[in-house]
Amino acid sequence: MNRPWFEVDEVENLESPALLIYKERVEANIDLMLRMANGNPNRLRPHVKTHKMGELVKWQVERGLTQFKCSTITEAEMLGEIGVEHVLLAYPMIGPNIRRFLRLTQQFSSTRFACIVDNNDSATMLAEEANRAGLSVEVLLDIDCGMHRTGVSPDRAALELYRRLASTPGLVAGGIHCYDGQINQSDKSEREVACRAAFELVWKLVEAIQIAELPLPRIVVGGTPSFPIHLKDPRLELSPGTPLLWDFGYGDRFPDTPFVPAAVLLSRVISRPRPGVVCTDLGYKAVASEAPHPRVKFLNLVEAEPTMHSEEHLVLKVPIGSEPPVGTVLYGIPRHVCPSVALYDEAVQIQARKAVGRIKVSARGRHLTI
Repeated sequence: MNRPWFEVDEVENLESPALLIYKERVEANIDLMLRMANGNPNRLRPHVKTHKMGELVKWQVERGLTQFKCSTITEAEMLGEIGVEHVLLAYPMIGPNIRRFLRLTQQFSSTRFACIVDNNDSATMLAEEANRAGLSVEVLLDIDCGMHRTGVSPDRAALELYRRLASTPGLVAGGIHCYDGQINQSDKSEREVACRAAFELVWKLVEAIQIAELPLPRIVVGGTPSFPIHLKDPRLELSPGTPLLWDFGYGDRFPDTPFVPAAVLLSRVISRPRPGVVCTDLGYKAVASEAPHPRVKFLNLVEAEPTMHSEEHLVLKVPIGSEPPVGTVLYGIPRHVCPSVALYDEAVQIQARKAVGRIKVSARGRHLTI
């Protein structure tokens, strides 16, 4: 009899709640990303914010990936410690983080670091600190293509800002960055239409930059939903994050991206307070709670319906007479894997159904050494 893929041998030795990482499935997702990119790792710049684990970065490097994207100094430092070739810190550097970023570039000289800029004030502050330190910083112009979170509109002002980045001492123009998180239609054809509309002005800006004979080393775009669409344009570097671990939120919405869940939350039934009700130890300190219920899908208790969620408890309604005994192990896939991973200091590595070690979620905090 075939056992479900998620069941772990000697699971009675694992405490709960816990985060399980299935290495074979992570590697399958890396291989699928590469196949989708026609085997060219230079098309890929995976975002590490999903997993924040140096070990998972190493698994990608072993398959030829050399460049990554991140959101925090700590994530960038983790990538520098591994020695990847190029890191894009896709978050505005403001205040003390400017000096921290510059120290990062000095401490890890074998890794090239870049950050993003979307306004003149940030460019001035970054340039002043870089010149004071005797450094040059690679910067990408952050473009707003419709999400309205960060970025400058792709218009004449964007061209002038990019011209300034290319001519300011202490700064090196490294290209443009454009995150299109607002493009998340479940239907792939609708996503394609939305992509074309969102990038129409972006491509006009690219043309203007080329006409002005300004350097444009790279164009970094997209997240997970738009990843399969942007793959069609060989000019683009793509930065999906979720495909490495996957979750049921994306799995349900984007069936055209056939990645497999590789992160599972281990939980146990801790109480059966009344008929048809069980309580588990998967509180919202153990699974991301920003999304509506169900925040987790239990693979071996599919009929469960959440009725209450608090810091240490998740209460479930189940058919009367089917209540699993106290101590029953439950395996669940989170709706949103990125903030769920960030709740754990470490994960349990599962390989060939066995727990073979612990993986530090090393970049979940705000500081490593810098």
